[in-house]
Amino acid sequence: MTYENTSMFAALAAAAEDRIIFDLAGIEDSYDTLLRELPGLSVRFAMKACPVDEVLSCLADKGAGFDAASPHEMAQALRTGVPVERIHYGNTIKSDRHIIEAYRLGIRDFATDSLEDVTAIARHAPGARVFCRLATEGDGALWGLGNKFGCSPADAVRVLETAREMGLTPSGLSVHVGSQQMTAEAWRSAVERLADVLEVLDRRGISLDHVNLGGGLPALGYLDKRGRPLDPPTDKIFAVIREGMQQLREIPGHQLDFIVEPGRYLVADHGAIRAHVSRLSARQKLNGERQYWLYLSCGKFNGLYEMDELQYRLVFPSHPDAASVPAVVAGPTCDSDDAYAHEHGLVQVPRAAASGDPVWVLSCGAYATSYMTQGFNGFTPLPYTCVPGEGGGPPGPRHQVPPPGAGTSREGTRK
Repeated sequence: MTYENTSMFAALAAAAEDRIIFDLAGIEDSYDTLLRELPGLSVRFAMKACPVDEVLSCLADKGAGFDAASPHEMAQALRTGVPVERIHYGNTIKSDRHIIEAYRLGIRDFATDSLEDVTAIARHAPGARVFCRLATEGDGALWGLGNKFGCSPADAVRVLETAREMGLTPSGLSVHVGSQQMTAEAWRSAVERLADVLEVLDRRGISLDHVNLGGGLPALGYLDKRGRPLDPPTDKIFAVIREGMQQLREIPGHQLDFIVEPGRYLVADHGAIRAHVSRLSARQKLNGERQYWLYLSCGKFNGLYEMDELQYRLVFPSHPDAASVPAVVAGPTCDSDDAYAHEHGLVQVPRAAASGDPVWVLSCGAYATSYMTQGFNGFTPLPYTCVPGEGGGPPGPRHQVPPPGAGTSREGTRK
């Protein structure tokens, strides 16, 4: 599968110290696959999934734009040399100050989902284009994202009519079906909702030029909380999206282009962490049972934030085919939340694992850097290395500096 590749494993084997490794060639391959499966759409990479300069430049060179959630992200995107027209302000939650800063940077495409927000855009970003985010249930996704963002179809019509009255250009609609969406039906339901709103807007004399299908495309290399492989029906998902695009194109009154905002789909399976064993220990629980714990040098607060809803695949290169014991996997911090599920998330680990042994954590390229704290409990952010893609020279190690607020937000951020 795509998350097991020789270049990544070679880079992991060569790393003598802990670090995150990104395979740029793998990211490029995922981008090419996406465009083959969904021809005719534009990609706006969800920067929050992997705000690493080399990754962003790699995607910009392939023709991607960026879904930015703050002026900080916009400035980082612009440093790749991407045309400003390929960056949109995808966050429906923004202060007056941030709208002003974004407009000053040249951003002209703004997401919205409320009358209050669209009024502020009209005041501080005159003449801008707005696309309205519809709410979805998020059923079938590991993270539903159904509460913080999005409005009802009726509200969307009101928002876009108000935008027109205030001198803005009502340009599009967007949806997000939930992060790591495991069903094709989620997109089918979203298309039906989009179609209903497009038909109403046509009757109101509002013609849109694009639909943004958001994020949610799943990565392949995860395990669920019980350690079972997640097997998303990607072929069916792509087929439903293609059918939905054709259905929406046939609605009169609109000349629609399509945008998608992948995050984890592009980067998750092409990032891995070279970590090490801090300790394998056994302790008797209050019920008398003895339980093994494998403490790693990285955990929820320095690279593996999503361990609350999934398991990352582990490789123990110095213990191939060794006798194993079932253990709870945990990070190194003094925080009880820094661990896999205790009851059903046990992992088979080598009984001979000793402090200092290398451990490879696979399919953690999404959110490994952006959710990393700046040093919780004194465990510093991991440096990263990029395996070059097409035409790239071998970059040296880099030290990741998380953006302000990294490691603090939860709902509504994942793609």
